This record gives sequence, structure tokens and C-alpha cells, in this order.
Amino acid sequence: MSTMELLASGFSVVFNPSMFLMVCMAVVLGTVFGALPGVSATMAVALGLTFTYTMEPIPAIVFLVAIYCSSITGGSITAILFKIPGVPSSAPTTFDGYPMAQRGEAGKALGVALVASAVGGLFSAFAMFLLSQPLTQAALKFGPSDLFAVTFMGLSILTCLDGEHVLTCIISGLLGLLLACIGQDKMYAVQRLTFGSKQLLAGVEMIPVLIGLFAITEVLRQTNKKSFLNAKDGVGGGKVNTKMPSLKEFLAIKWTMLRCSIVGTVVGILPGAGATIASFLCYTMETKVSKHPEKFGTGIIDGVAASEAANNAATGGAMVPLLSLGIPGGNAAAVMMSALVLKGVQLGPLLLVNQPEYLSATFASMIVTNIIMVVVAIAIAKVFAQILSIPYSYLGPIIVLLALIGAYANQMSIADVQIMVIAGVLGVVVKACHLNSAAIVLGLVLGSMCEANFSRAYLMSKANIATMFFRPIAGPIMIFCIIMLFAPVVMPMIKKCKAKKADK
Repeated sequence: MSTMELLASGFSVVFNPSMFLMVCMAVVLGTVFGALPGVSATMAVALGLTFTYTMEPIPAIVFLVAIYCSSITGGSITAILFKIPGVPSSAPTTFDGYPMAQRGEAGKALGVALVASAVGGLFSAFAMFLLSQPLTQAALKFGPSDLFAVTFMGLSILTCLDGEHVLTCIISGLLGLLLACIGQDKMYAVQRLTFGSKQLLAGVEMIPVLIGLFAITEVLRQTNKKSFLNAKDGVGGGKVNTKMPSLKEFLAIKWTMLRCSIVGTVVGILPGAGATIASFLCYTMETKVSKHPEKFGTGIIDGVAASEAANNAATGGAMVPLLSLGIPGGNAAAVMMSALVLKGVQLGPLLLVNQPEYLSATFASMIVTNIIMVVVAIAIAKVFAQILSIPYSYLGPIIVLLALIGAYANQMSIADVQIMVIAGVLGVVVKACHLNSAAIVLGLVLGSMCEANFSRAYLMSKANIATMFFRPIAGPIMIFCIIMLFAPVVMPMIKKCKAKKADK
């Protein structure tokens, strides 16, 4: 089947009137699910699974892909308006999106987020369609030591999250790594820091911690302020008009979106990496290549564009190994895989040989979804913004209630609710001690993956550290990590030496 025939078959599925209506419904559901605190992209896909029981396999994956892509975008709405990331991958969006909202620029932040999301999603869709086999083969060459190097690179960006408080960022990151160590060791089944609790054997769930650190902490902080939020507080007294970036603003962030789309797609292909790592990694990458890194975290469109382009680009990347090899690139892709297996689809390398329609239908669904979701997200943002016209004496408890529901619904566990409350109190302490919440989240997100990959690489290399990292992929990445870690210490010393020479 030629490329044009593939495209025609894919779009014929999506533009079938009944299927197109289902895709539109999926985009609305996905955006709402993504905007709700605590409902991750994986949960959104799982909730959408019930709608596919009567569908054929190809329409089913089209529907689930639409929910998946739009839920990632939906997370940016509450991240910008409330400083509550709807999905974990939207956490870096709060760094610049919420400060923009506090300046009364919520509409601009939402516009940039939607444009960057569409660019990242469309780029990854084309990459998935054109480069599926080559990119999958490249990802298969990554061994445990290479995957450890990639995740460690994510940890090494701790020194860049806040250039003026490097030490507090590192301490915060170590605190996140400590939280990641809680539970049963996956390699040796040793219990660590569980204090006899059976609920902690599986470790600390990321979603309750995120909700606690961002939502509960913000509610507790806002209770000391006046009872109404208005334009000065960030979202125009409940009225937000999403403002698309001007041509000048778009051109200013074009390379940011392109870089983050490329990196996000590649990270999405790596099994277990996903949108969260992609967004954190690209956000910090942009702080290093930017001409004004000191402005990141203060409310600039570059930070919003970096995060949203990256996490949406990861969606297409995650579909590459699923369709080509039957290996899910992330949790949401794993849910889609289970749906297809239930319908009798034989996933693996022969799928695209025997039934290339799956690739073309997925591509068409991603293209249409990334266009429709811009319009849908604008409408949903207006609804969510209206919430902020409510007096905070009512709004605060409502947010806490939604947070409680989101934390409990994650695994139907009261332990997750307790973790969320503890994380909320911890967030207040973190603010009081001038630590960095983002660094804690980064340590928690990457800690378990970093440890698991290191343990596997250590065993496979027979306890030879040199063998682990003298590899074509792992070696250069680790050198880059070391440079990033020591740059904040070495650079000031070099500047001082140059200043002394200049004085003489």
C-alpha cells in the first residue's frame, strides 16, 4: 500500500460522520479529564476505554488516541489558571504560566500553550508516520545504562531550575529522591522507609504528591489573602479571553517549539520515559540555550511553549513502539494496548505489515485531534476561568474536595489521600524553608526509574562501572551530565578569575 493510499484510508476512517462525531466527543472528554486535578492522561484513556467496547479495533484506537492527546493539552488549563497541573506532565507549565496569569496575562499564556501543544502534537504525528521503523530501531539500541544516563540527565538539570539558589534546588531534589526510595525495592524486594505500612510497599504515588504540593499548598497559601481573586491575582476576575500569540511572538518561540518537539518525540519513544520527563527535560534545556535564562520561572512565553510542545510531542513518540513492536511507550499507550489485545489484535512487528491501516488511522486521529482541541480548549478554559469569580471562602473547599476525589480515584486508596494531605503540609514547609517544589517533583518522578535502570545496568555489567558507561550512547550523555552539574560551581570561579585579571 502506497503512502497516499495509507493516508486516504486513515482519513476516511476519521472523517466518517459517526466516527468524526466520536472524535469530537473524545477531544471534549480528554480536555475536561486533563484539566481536572488528579486525572492523569492514563486515567483519562482508561475512563474512555468503556466507550470502545462496541467499536471495531481501528475506530477504538482512533477514539483513545484522541482522548490521550487532548488530555495532555487539557492539563495546561488548570496549570496556568490555578497553579494545579491537571496532568503530571503539565507541572513545568506552572513555572511560567501561573506567574503570567498573576500579571493578568492568563489569556496569552493559554494561547501560547495551545499553539505549542498543537505544534508539538502535529510534529510528533508526522514523525510517527514517516519515521516509525527507524526511530523504533534506534530506541531498541538503548540498554539499561543508556536509559540510566537519560534519566540521570533529567536529574542533572536540578542545578538549572533556579540559578540563584542552586544549593536549595539540589537539597529539594534529594528530598524527592528520598521519597522515590520509599517502598519495596524492585530488584531485591527489600522494604525501605515503609515503617511497617503495607500501603507504602508499592511506593509513593506521584499524582497524590503532585496534587498535595501544588493544589493543597496553594489553597493553604491563598487562605491568608483576601476572599476574592481579581485581575491582579491572575485571571481577570473569572473572565479569560484566550489570546493567540502574535506573529512576532510566534516567530520568537519558533525554535523553542521545534527543539522541544524533536526532543519530546524522541523521549516519548523510549519505553517508560513519557511526557512528564519530556516536559521537564525540555524546559531545563531551554533555560540553558536561552539568551535570558534568568527570566524563566518569572512568567515568559518561552517556558510555557517549551513544556507544552514537549509533552504533546511525547504522545506521538509513545505510539511508535506500540504500533511497530507491540511495546507501549508509556502508561497511556499500555492502556490502549490492553484495549486492542481484548479485541484480538496481534500486536508486534507484523501488525503494520499486515494491517498498515492502524498506523494511518492513528496518524489521522492525531492530526484532527490537535486541530480540534485548540477550539475546544478555548471554550473549556472560559468555563474553568469562571470558577475564579467565586469567593475563595467557597472556592478553596471546592478545590480541596476535587483534590481529595482526584487523589482517591487514582487507585481507590485512602492511603493516597493521606499522602496528598502530608504532601500539602510538606509544601507549606517547603515554601517556608525556601526550597523548590519543582525539584522535589523532579526527584520523585525520575528517582525510581533512575534507580531501576542503574540496578539492571550494574548487574549486566557484573559490577563494573566503567563497562556501564563506556558505551556510545551512555558515555557522551554522562559527560554532558557532569558538565551540567559542575557548571554552576565552576562558572562563577572562572568569572572571578577573569574579574581579578581585569582589575590588575
